[in-house]
Amino acid sequence: MTWEAVIGIETHVELSTRSKMFCACRVDFDAEPNTVTCPVCLGLPGALPVPNRTAVEWAVKLGLALESTIADHSVFHRKNYFYGDLPKNYQISQFDIPFCAGGHLDVEAEGETVRVGITRVHLEEDTGKSTHIGESGRIHAASSTLIDFNRSGVPLVEVVTEPDIRTPAHARAYAEELRRVVLALGISDAKLEEGSLRFDANVSLRPAGETAFGAKVEVKNMNSLRSLHDALAYEIERQAALLDGGGAVQQETRHWDEETGRSEPGRSKEESSDYRYFTEPDLVPIEIGADVLGRLRSEIPELPAARRDRYRAAGVADAAVGVLVEEPSLGALFDEAVAAGAGGGAAAQWLTGEVVAHLRRTGTDPADAPLTGVALAELTAMVDGGDLSATAAKDVLAGVLDGEGSPRQVAEARDLLQVSDEGALAEMVRRVLADHPDEAQRLAGGDEKVAGFLVGQVMRTSGGKADPTVVSRLIADMAGE
Repeated sequence: MTWEAVIGIETHVELSTRSKMFCACRVDFDAEPNTVTCPVCLGLPGALPVPNRTAVEWAVKLGLALESTIADHSVFHRKNYFYGDLPKNYQISQFDIPFCAGGHLDVEAEGETVRVGITRVHLEEDTGKSTHIGESGRIHAASSTLIDFNRSGVPLVEVVTEPDIRTPAHARAYAEELRRVVLALGISDAKLEEGSLRFDANVSLRPAGETAFGAKVEVKNMNSLRSLHDALAYEIERQAALLDGGGAVQQETRHWDEETGRSEPGRSKEESSDYRYFTEPDLVPIEIGADVLGRLRSEIPELPAARRDRYRAAGVADAAVGVLVEEPSLGALFDEAVAAGAGGGAAAQWLTGEVVAHLRRTGTDPADAPLTGVALAELTAMVDGGDLSATAAKDVLAGVLDGEGSPRQVAEARDLLQVSDEGALAEMVRRVLADHPDEAQRLAGGDEKVAGFLVGQVMRTSGGKADPTVVSRLIADMAGE
């Protein structure tokens, strides 16, 4: 049997607000455990929540970026379940009237563009953090558990996709593109290693060509792009082997174990009715006015897909496009350089080649590098105008990145300016031809092989500063004189 995977992804985006979702406690993940709390985020009796306006607006911004429909009004619900790091034994979340419904995200993967539908974008609060003390760090092998409520109440946006994803590679590409959108909006640092972006995935198999869904398994505990890809690949293989052997897939929640590379059974998969959703009685419905919606829409920056299209239209190669989109600081330098007159292809080549190599070698953040787009445009103009050879330009750029000044200042200080004056170069060519009469005669007779040798001799005479293009032309013109 040939099986087709059906995958949907739930992504939790931790917002970079200064305070928590329903209280004034600051968001501080570096604080000592249980020191950034209050009666509200500890769920103490009688404490009343107050929504964080910025969190609401940022959730709506993400919905706008994903082309979702924004609800005229939205409500919060109580999602009831019981766990040690959930202080109230319920989570304030959203159910049937989220802030954002529908939408899509176009994803480039495996040589094609795939449209992933968005089911909903809703807002909720985070739970506390449990640290299981034991050899594996997992609850089933723990001797005790430590709970830190500093994270409790931090605002989370959850983005839920339609079951439109078919392969682990497409799933990873979707997660990467969503992360780029989040970073472009500036609503989260999206640091996977710190849990600012976390993934759950629903995966099922069905015979290829059929439309009915198979039994769905939710895979949790995926906190990196690699683990998302690998967990889905493992789960697809596990389910296929089970079905091929005549077994049945159980609807359940499984946890991905990064160390073993396996998904392990967790609990039976819940349905929405198991959470006993009901409207949060301590919060009134929230209306997004037309004026607020208009302002938020006007604040949406250029998104990654639009940037890719613009860079390609400017003549940037696909490999360089990916680097510029992935690193906004480099993209900003590119835009500034093009605005200052640099060609798009040349600016991108310098940025994604020599500049990136220097930054990696020195451990410098692109935003901290002493390079401006204007300086990069000056460098490309000096190369195009014959003031610098390609080799010398690399040395000049290194000097600029080391803080030695503008490209022209560095070129002059290092004596790297190329000699393009035809009068001076003609004199060098005459001397070389006179010193190598046999080669000059062979060239005059049509032997093009010796031209490179003669050019090299002129370059040596000039200390490497002669313009090789001009030298080649002069040698061809003067060899038969």
